[in-house]
Amino acid sequence: MTGRSSFTLLVLLLLAGLNACSQPLTVEQRIIATIRNMEAKVEAGERRPFMEHIAEDFTGQGGALTRDQTRALFIYQLNRHQRLQARLFPIHVTESSENTAMATFKALVTGGPNWIPDSGQLFEFETHWRLVDDEWYLYSANWTPEIPGGVL
Repeated sequence: MTGRSSFTLLVLLLLAGLNACSQPLTVEQRIIATIRNMEAKVEAGERRPFMEHIAEDFTGQGGALTRDQTRALFIYQLNRHQRLQARLFPIHVTESSENTAMATFKALVTGGPNWIPDSGQLFEFETHWRLVDDEWYLYSANWTPEIPGGVL
């Protein structure tokens, strides 16, 4: 387990411990914890646990990608790079209704053969979440690459 994955797991455990002895987690805290958990699964190359957070009716890129196509894209990236990393910052969550929310963030995604990435890209994400049986599921996501300096 990488240092980053260990840290993410520690944060999730601390959040769970705090939840046991204090107020219930807010929608924002729960969605951020889910996103961080997904981030850790990407870095660990754990396809199935990552996909557990994605709704069966998921659509990406304005409907251009289904859940199955997103899984295939994830597998392609895992096969292309021995190591994938994602740094997410800052995550903003807005409740849309009682059972839905939107989270926006930037993600620096890097890949490479070992510890030094040989490729990377900054993306802007808009994600939509639905509460089902007390669990938050990603049902829609759109992302666009950020261009450094705003110029091609």
